[in-house]
Amino acid sequence: MNPRSFLAAFCGVSLLAVGCATNAPSSVHNALSASQTRAGWRLLFDGTTAGWRGFNKAGFPAQGWVVEDGWLHHVAKAGGGDIVTKDRFGDFELEFEWRIGKGANSGVKYFVDEQRGAPIGHEYQVIDDALHPDALHGPKRQTAALYDAIAPDHPPIRPAGETNQSRILVRGNHVEHWLNGRRVVSYEIGGDALATAKAASKFKAEARWGTKFPTPILLQDHGDDVWYRDVRIRVLPAS
Repeated sequence: MNPRSFLAAFCGVSLLAVGCATNAPSSVHNALSASQTRAGWRLLFDGTTAGWRGFNKAGFPAQGWVVEDGWLHHVAKAGGGDIVTKDRFGDFELEFEWRIGKGANSGVKYFVDEQRGAPIGHEYQVIDDALHPDALHGPKRQTAALYDAIAPDHPPIRPAGETNQSRILVRGNHVEHWLNGRRVVSYEIGGDALATAKAASKFKAEARWGTKFPTPILLQDHGDDVWYRDVRIRVLPAS
């Protein structure tokens, strides 16, 4: 038996007992393993745009967003607008991989209400921290922040052009942002800390910002190159 086959067989006996790696990057993207399916995960991006539409639109944009090489890519300066999932979610765990172009900006938003008429929500910031002007305003506008409200705690950011793994957790009134395996933001809906952060932010006059309600997941068109893949979600029991 060759060493790789032996290791696979050995790890198959007891992954946890021997400390074998279980989170190595997969060569298969936009697909679920059997264990993920059993755990309740579902794909939001399966290599097609079937589960998405334009913000406040019935259909998917005819330009701007394209599927290429297993990524959902927003092409710089191509238009298209923000896109949202056709479904809405209450308590959930969202995972996604992304990479950003040099000097580019995007974001993943939740607690989005299309009746506002504008794509306002809580935003997991996706940006080139080194080159985009908005990131130079400080950490509250940098990668993995709750945009303009809560700065991430020592985010292990990979630079523009490299792939990052992100996670958003909403359970009851508790919300977390994760980046590359590290929890970097944690806050409570209705808590004093979030209220203070809102009062100091650009959202201070937004009545529903800082509240929880069923939401689509939104990917932002900020006019720049950004790529998303392995976008998956699982609904959690209501807390």
